Amino acid sequence: MAYTAADVKNLRERTGAGMMDCKKALNETGGDFEAAVDALRAKGLAAVAKKSSRTAAEGLVGVAVSGTRGVAVEVNSETDFVAKNEQFQDFVRKTTEVALGLSADDVEALKASAYPDGGTVADKLTNNVATIGENQQVRRMKTVAVSSGLVVPYMHNAAAPALGKIGVLVALESEAGADVLEPLGKQIAMHIAAAFPLALKAEDLDPETIARERKIAAEKAAESGKPAEVQAKMVDGAVAKYAKDNALLSQLFVMDNKTPVAQVVEAAGKAAGSKITLVDYVRFQLGEGIEKEATDFAAEVAAAAGIK
Repeated sequence: MAYTAADVKNLRERTGAGMMDCKKALNETGGDFEAAVDALRAKGLAAVAKKSSRTAAEGLVGVAVSGTRGVAVEVNSETDFVAKNEQFQDFVRKTTEVALGLSADDVEALKASAYPDGGTVADKLTNNVATIGENQQVRRMKTVAVSSGLVVPYMHNAAAPALGKIGVLVALESEAGADVLEPLGKQIAMHIAAAFPLALKAEDLDPETIARERKIAAEKAAESGKPAEVQAKMVDGAVAKYAKDNALLSQLFVMDNKTPVAQVVEAAGKAAGSKITLVDYVRFQLGEGIEKEATDFAAEVAAAAGIK
């Protein structure tokens, strides 16, 4: 019995299994759709669709660098136990390496890319969900690059080489050598991990965030009962301080807590005899921005164990 591309699509939607698994099942069953569903269920691959509704807020951040280019990728799972699983770690590591070769930060393009072990990244992800037994998602990626210089990686709370909870990349544009740029980049990366800047420069901060801070500052100033012109200065001062404290280049370097990061970079360039420019950075902290649903997976486990 022959089958069509539509059959493969319907089988994927029906079971949640990957495209290659669906094709294989249809081949093995001679195109018999229901038999293919049963075959996927027997292999545990049809359980993926149900698992995909569960919240994935744990997992790992991976970083990969090749000279003047680096990328960070976050892959989520439901529990922290999976982050210690060698199969999952291998997937995050290889997926990050695949991401390093892409021309744009496009998660869908990443998932459609060829996986080193065969198939696509999405196919491997689907297989991992089925075999490990938890929902997993490739959540985001970001690439930084320089024309000359170095991209320096740093992993805080590493679970394995280049894998952990907080991944940082620092892009330094310069003609200086790696012996200068690498230690400087690592120090700045450690600062970024600790200080959590929201943007490289003050003007890069999210306008909505600045507007919210201005509104809060205005409410506080109004409570002071001071003249309007004084209140306006108070608001401007509060917003300027917020921008200074949250933009990387103006933050005080954590190593001495007194020198702005921009001055640290400038001084390093003068000492090296070659200008150094901090052009970009990435800071991925596992699960940031995800609202965890504490009851979903726990409730399933409890139900399976007969616990009420």
